[in-house]
Formats: sequence, C-alpha cells, structure tokens
Amino acid sequence: MTTAETITKGETKHHALVASDRVEGTIVRRLSGERIGSIQRLMIDKVGGNVAYAVLRFGGFLGMGEKHLPIPWERLKFDMTRQAYLVSLTDAELANAPSYAAGADFDWGDRSEQRRLHDFYGTKPFWGM
Repeated sequence: MTTAETITKGETKHHALVASDRVEGTIVRRLSGERIGSIQRLMIDKVGGNVAYAVLRFGGFLGMGEKHLPIPWERLKFDMTRQAYLVSLTDAELANAPSYAAGADFDWGDRSEQRRLHDFYGTKPFWGM
C-alpha cells in the first residue's frame, strides 16, 4: 500500500489516534449535551509535539460576531457516544473567557497571553514553569 492510499483510506475501526483534519469542525458540547461551538483548529507545540490548545469557534451568526476561544487541550474530553468534545463551561465563563474576534489574530508567541489562558482555565502551561 502506498503512502497516499494509507492517508486517504477511511478509518474502519476505533482507535486512540485521530487525524488533525478530522478534529477540525468537530462539535464541542457542554456536559449537558448543549452545543456551544466547534473546533476551528488545533495549536500544537512544535518542540514537544503535543496539542496545546483547541481553538473553539463560538457564537455569531453567518460569521458575524463569531469569537475564537483558545482552550487548553486538557480541558476537553472526547465523548465516543456523542462524537463530540465535551467541556465544562458556564455561560458566564464563556462570556468572560479569553478570546479574539474571528478576523483578528492571536499572538501565540506571547507567553503572558498564554499564562492568562491557563490561569482562567486553571490548567498548567504546556511549556512548564
């Protein structure tokens, strides 16, 4: 089997690994099952190779008013039954979470902004301290 065949062949059984393009667009729900958004992209630590953040596409209508919320990867849990990522966030937390507008850029090299994300979500920074 060639490399191209391996990449394009559909998954036939469940396993622990998932291709990044299959994560993008996956629905994110509250523990109650309520849909709150979808994953726009993953941010991967170049050196360590681990997923650091999932960027949640949230709110808006037809792209207007849409926000992007970087969430530390460890806060998301995949639910096989719902085929969605689950996160425990209240309305107030969603409204106050560090975010950026859909058309804006986030400075992924700014450690102070990343610390703010981890402080908000109560997680340890992926790079250690």
